[in-house]
Amino acid sequence: MNMTRYRCAACGNVTRFDVTVSKKTKSFYHFSIGGDLRVESEEVLEETVDEVSCRWCGHSKSIEVIEGLN
Repeated sequence: MNMTRYRCAACGNVTRFDVTVSKKTKSFYHFSIGGDLRVESEEVLEETVDEVSCRWCGHSKSIEVIEGLN
């Protein structure tokens, strides 16, 4: 899995961020006879990062993407 990492240029934080994401998914729903739902699989069709803000200082304009990490 290729994970995006962030760094706050304002305070140096590299560990704590609030990330707002929009997703479009396709899910397989399995309902029991009693009506209980179990999601057996979910495929992400589209995913967009809407905003990233630093949990330490609150900045959202100073966030940098750290490249080259898996």
